Amino acid sequence: MMWLVEARTTFGRARVRALLAFLAFVPVLLAFVVWRSGGPTGGNGPAFLDRAVQNAVFAALAGLSVTMNVFIPLSVSIVAGDAVAGEASLGTLRYLIARPAGRSRLLLAKGIVLALFCVAAALAVVVAGLVSGTVFFPHGQVVTLSGTTVSFLDGIARSLAAALVVGVSMWGLAAIGLFISTLTDVPIAAMAFTVGIVIASAILDGVSQVDFLHPWLLTNYWLAFTNLARDPVRWHPIWQDLLLQLGYIAVFASAAWARMTTRDVQA
Repeated sequence: MMWLVEARTTFGRARVRALLAFLAFVPVLLAFVVWRSGGPTGGNGPAFLDRAVQNAVFAALAGLSVTMNVFIPLSVSIVAGDAVAGEASLGTLRYLIARPAGRSRLLLAKGIVLALFCVAAALAVVVAGLVSGTVFFPHGQVVTLSGTTVSFLDGIARSLAAALVVGVSMWGLAAIGLFISTLTDVPIAAMAFTVGIVIASAILDGVSQVDFLHPWLLTNYWLAFTNLARDPVRWHPIWQDLLLQLGYIAVFASAAWARMTTRDVQA
């Protein structure tokens, strides 16, 4: 199957492995620093960081909240921006789409692999955070943000679910990056433009004068995964996030398909 070949090619690249390794390194470094310093108190710092010393689960969630705003979106932008533009710059795109119906299949394969990378990136953070958190911090019962207590296994399950939510939250960005990648033969331009969209969305998200735009902004619900640390879980913000991402996927995946199927095969 084409997507399996594309997956082996993408995840076999040194830069993709380096991105995943860096994402895994961030929560390890964070856990070590918090262990040495005791971490912030009184809710200061990124979400969950002040609770990391209490339980390994919060160390993983803290790592996710730290990487969510910059490192994961940057990694997704790099891989998405390179998806088609990278092939064009190397001169391999003309061979990949020369076959009848090859364009749609190629775009679908790249979209599937991008979706997998988004989830893999978030899982790399959470798994590394759980391992390092278990080494440095207690790992018994977890006191949720609601004040209730759940088992450590339940906490692990919630952390993995948070990784899945974050991964899916990146699908809208991946669709945007894939579309931009079909517009140019210069991968670095596609990557930079995709990152620029994230920055612009984050800036607008913090401007109260345009609060009517906030529910439609790509980044608005990215921290919805934090509700998984409550008991019971507040699902409404999470479903809002996922529904918004589906909207971005529908628009930009369609735009990418339209561009890909009409693109000059020699480009």
